[in-house]
Amino acid sequence: MACGAFRPVLLAGCLTAALMTATPGRSAEVVLYKLETQCSQEGAAVVNCTVEAINEGKSTRYRHHIGQTIKTVRITDDPLTMTLWKPEDKSWLSLRNASGRFSTNTVCFNDKDLCVINPNYLNSVRQDSPAKMAGRDLVMVHFGADGRIDASCYDAGCDVVKR
Repeated sequence: MACGAFRPVLLAGCLTAALMTATPGRSAEVVLYKLETQCSQEGAAVVNCTVEAINEGKSTRYRHHIGQTIKTVRITDDPLTMTLWKPEDKSWLSLRNASGRFSTNTVCFNDKDLCVINPNYLNSVRQDSPAKMAGRDLVMVHFGADGRIDASCYDAGCDVVKR
């Protein structure tokens, strides 16, 4: 089961050094939690949204209900990948990057294409890796053409890592 965008990365040491089918269907879903929160798209102002974390086998899907729009991010563990559901193509598109900022409880995908305030997720990252996350505010990962992590950074180190 995928535990979230960064938890598998942290546990695998990648930062310090979800689906069984091809569509985001609703059959055989196990909802891990549902969160009433705020989201933003493409750098716009935040609006109310609902996030459902859904376990499906070796992946977790995060379904973001933003008004009439639904954005679904799938995170797999082995190998760790993050993808965005493209309903117009009925396909998954690999993300370029993802970040988490603990001071604001914000997780963003593809820079600010989709951002969500999700303290459930980020608190679990801190709980799972307290020593690794002590004193950290920003953690980022960059994905290569194959969809796997090819760079990661913390705080000021993220200014050094160029996209």
